[in-house]
This record gives sequence, structure tokens and C-alpha cells, in this order.
Amino acid sequence: MPERLEMNRTFCIPGILLLFIAFALNFLVSVSLPYLNTLDIARIHFHTQNHTMVEAVVDGNAVNETRFGIWAPCSYEPNGARICEATGHGYSVNITNSEHNSVKIIGASWTRGLAVHPVATGMTFIAFLLSFSSHITVTLVSSLVSFLASFLTLLAFFIDIALFAYLKKTVPDVMDIGGKAETGPGFWLTLIAFLLTLLAGCTVCFGRRRARGSDAVVPDVNSEDSEKPRGRFGRLGNLFSFARFRS
Repeated sequence: MPERLEMNRTFCIPGILLLFIAFALNFLVSVSLPYLNTLDIARIHFHTQNHTMVEAVVDGNAVNETRFGIWAPCSYEPNGARICEATGHGYSVNITNSEHNSVKIIGASWTRGLAVHPVATGMTFIAFLLSFSSHITVTLVSSLVSFLASFLTLLAFFIDIALFAYLKKTVPDVMDIGGKAETGPGFWLTLIAFLLTLLAGCTVCFGRRRARGSDAVVPDVNSEDSEKPRGRFGRLGNLFSFARFRS
């Protein structure tokens, strides 16, 4: 019986691995800027138009790039120096040109929703822990939590899309600055994490169902017990065979 239980656990291993990878990706995205430079959600590249000397200015500093993370924005000066704002939930960024002819504000309402990322990370971690259980009820709960984590990750991805779309629409309106909005690595890692958690929920559920089916005891028709007559009809059959032998 222990060998059978050990074999059944192998059906859930793919789901456990998927949940671990999804948790790792969500965790990295949740840390984001200002702690991880490359894992931003969206970024803006600034350059002048018509070779003018007008530059992009973010909070009084001339920059050529601004990246948007979960907890803070970071801008990069032409010499490579990085300037990050104070870390916090829901931040805003002011974008002007060097002649101060135009001001665009990316308000906190567009970045406050990014906090869904760490919530999705926590839910994915809970599903990962529950997936180690061999109890059918706990495994079912793990599958449901995985689906909930995938929903939260999808919600976070939609928030990322909204932020990127707003940046893409807003940046070109800053006068004389050829700004271009692009998606960051964290944007695509969130999408991958969503697909992995969704697939993990299905894998854990179906894996447990298959494991449960393998636990069913199938009688062996070739065993000695199956050859023994059972019940009243079995005894009658023996008497009939004995009578034919005597005759």
C-alpha cells in the first residue's frame, strides 16, 4: 500500500513544479523597481525631435528613460545615473520638457493597482504549499486556490495593460519630445505566470483524480480466491460435477 501511495504522488508533481515556477516569476515581478532594475512593468524612452535641444525632464532632472515598477519609478540620465523616487504604494510622475511648455502627470490612480501583483504572489505561494498534501480535500482546495491565483494574476496583467496604454497615449503629447512607451520584462513575466497558474490548477486537479482512480482495487481473476466457488450456487455446481463423475 505505501508503494501505491508513493506512485500516486507522481501524478501531482507537474502541478507542483508549475506552481513553483509561477510563484518565482510573480515574486520577482512583485519586488521590481527600485530593487530590481530590469523587472519593470513599462518604460519610456525619450529623444529630441528635429535635433532640437529640448529634453525630457522628470522631477527637475533631464532624463532619457523612465521605468515604472511596482513600488517606484526610476529615471535614467544621459550619463547613466539612476534616479528613483521614494518607494511607496501608488506613486505619480511629472513629465515636462526642458522649456516647460507642457506638463503631463501620471497620477497615483494609474499605479495604485499594481499592488495586486504581491497579492497574486501570496495566493500562488499558498496554492504551492497546499499542493504537497496527498489528502484529496486539501488537493482540491489547492486546485481552487490555484485558479484564484490565476485570476488575480490576470487582473494584475490587465492593470499593467492599462498603465502601458495610458503611457503610450500620454507621452507623445509632451511637446518637442519624441517619447516612446514600451513594455518591460515584468509585463511579460506576469502573463507567463498567469498561464502557469491556470495550467497548474488543471494539472493538480486532474492529477489527483487520476491518482484516486489508481487507488481502486481491481480483483484478480487469475488468483486462487477467484477459482473458489462462492455462495449457494457454487456448492450446487460442485455437487453437479461430482454426480457426473460418478455416472
